[in-house]
Amino acid sequence: MRELVQLRPIEPDATRRRLAACHDVSDLRRAAKRRIPRPVFDYVDGAADEELAAAANVAAFRAWRFQPRILADVAAVDTSGPLFGSTLPVPLALAPTGYTRMMHPHGEAGVARAAARHGLPYTLSTMSTTGIEEVAAAVAGSGTPLWFQLYILRDRERAFSLVDRAAAAGYSALVVTVDTVVTGNRIRDTRNGLTIPPTLSPGTIAQVAARPGYWLRLLAGPPLDFANFPEERQTTIRGTGLFFDPSINWQDVAELRKRWQGTLILKGPLGPADARRAVDAGVDAIQLSNHGGRQLDRCAAPADLIAPVREVTGPGVPLLVDSGVRNGADLAIALALGADAVAIGRAYLYGLMAGGEAGVDHVLSILTREFRMTMQLLGVTSVADLRKRGAELIAR
Repeated sequence: MRELVQLRPIEPDATRRRLAACHDVSDLRRAAKRRIPRPVFDYVDGAADEELAAAANVAAFRAWRFQPRILADVAAVDTSGPLFGSTLPVPLALAPTGYTRMMHPHGEAGVARAAARHGLPYTLSTMSTTGIEEVAAAVAGSGTPLWFQLYILRDRERAFSLVDRAAAAGYSALVVTVDTVVTGNRIRDTRNGLTIPPTLSPGTIAQVAARPGYWLRLLAGPPLDFANFPEERQTTIRGTGLFFDPSINWQDVAELRKRWQGTLILKGPLGPADARRAVDAGVDAIQLSNHGGRQLDRCAAPADLIAPVREVTGPGVPLLVDSGVRNGADLAIALALGADAVAIGRAYLYGLMAGGEAGVDHVLSILTREFRMTMQLLGVTSVADLRKRGAELIAR
């Protein structure tokens, strides 16, 4: 029996034990749901109105089928890809997410450190709970690309101040989000009465009893607030929409182009016509996104926009896509359709909720492994080969 049965040693560390049992993003989602109070989990997991767009984002990737090449010698595979003049080990970036310390005290700094270990760009949100300079300090000397995501605020001077601070702190790209002129109708957050910081109500007191570890971690760290709006007091998720300016237009993009000397990325649900106009306005790159379905429900899935947008922009404009990426195979599909890279949001937040900074590491390792395996099974040995042969390798 000793020869046939090898007893697995017991892992004493609870976080490592939990993460070891998670083999894909879906496992991490389930682990996060068991560990995190429902209002917080719903903030990450939920979307606008009937959540049709969020489901469609995932379905858009899964609608494609692979047509692999065989006998192609895939013993050596290079998963790296070029982006903005440098080479990423995997064509993957970490998208901006708000209130990240609400998911785990490691927050934005922990996510940035995990991204740095994997050599991947991290995007800090305007609605972050950690300051621009603090995140830069967390990864100082690592060489990891830091990007700053900007909502164009009603208070333009404050918006410009954030841009200037990001430039001074060494952020290399500005990601201007254009689909949040008002806050989407996020029903789960409304039902839960979620506020930033969380409110102590009968409901949350019950959550304290049900998830004491979460609340102990939260209360042990610095107060949870808006790093870029320190004077703001408690507000609902819907209430944060008052920061945003519904009158933004193309002139605002032109103004930011004059102000920002680094890479300028326009992020939103851009169809071919708007993508062409963005390029004409001096935007360096486009990030196709419908905010993970959190803004306009029934919005087109970004994966379905890759090919038509690429057709009008040509090969010279870097094209990123987010919303719905849950597997390394999704990355392969995006590249085959014409994207240069993908960005993830919910996927790494599930890891953060399940295991903090180590959970984000785990997500990035899983997606990298899945992407490498997909490339090998497709019969391609490089990202360039995958993009070149894309039309041959996938079909609906």
